Amino acid sequence: MIKNLTTATGIKIPAITTAQMIEVDRIAIKETGPNLFQMMENAGRNLALSAIDILGNKWNKASIIVLAGTGGNGGGGICAARHLANRNVNVNLCISNTDILGEVPTEQRRVYRSTSGKEIDLNILKKIKPDLIIDAIIGYSLKSAPRGNALEMINWANEQNTKTLSLDVPSGVNSTTGETYGEFIKADRTLTLALPKTGLLPEHTGDLFLGDLGIPINVYKKMGIDYIDPFGNEFIVKLYSPD
Repeated sequence: MIKNLTTATGIKIPAITTAQMIEVDRIAIKETGPNLFQMMENAGRNLALSAIDILGNKWNKASIIVLAGTGGNGGGGICAARHLANRNVNVNLCISNTDILGEVPTEQRRVYRSTSGKEIDLNILKKIKPDLIIDAIIGYSLKSAPRGNALEMINWANEQNTKTLSLDVPSGVNSTTGETYGEFIKADRTLTLALPKTGLLPEHTGDLFLGDLGIPINVYKKMGIDYIDPFGNEFIVKLYSPD
């Protein structure tokens, strides 16, 4: 488990457990804001920006596949797919199970359908040869080995000879302990949200970046977390292990 990371400018960033992140979300949603829709929008926009950054100058000619789960992590992925499609990127979205898609991700999917982006079934994945895979299948809710459609998505992604960008935590990795109970995404980059999680071990995450969710500093103060804003004039910063 990791305890602290730093930014390029030396700001110390505390790592938190899954339970602590759930409490951060609860306080924000119930007491201070931003609400869940706003946080998901922030996550999705930052994820889209991270995808553009990975692809470099060829980003607007790239083919991207977004693998989305049914919860909040998947909603962030769907939101990113919309932002990318709005910029005329060739985007394919694959959702693990549309029958049990959560309320907020369902709204993101509704908006996505007004873009040029496509939605594909799981059985079409093998025909797709993307320049980048975005992993938004399983977030911090992981409790056991991935199975079913989520497992199929993870296995397909790991078989591809292309880079993978994970949202918050690579799917299949326990965000508190770093344990893997079965198959997991082999990420080249991970964009974690709000604060890094203690289970984001470097051997699983690839390059680790932190995305701003818009959480007010008073949320962290209320939880007794020693927090210094690391973002400055940015919304995404790279994280480093302390020397």
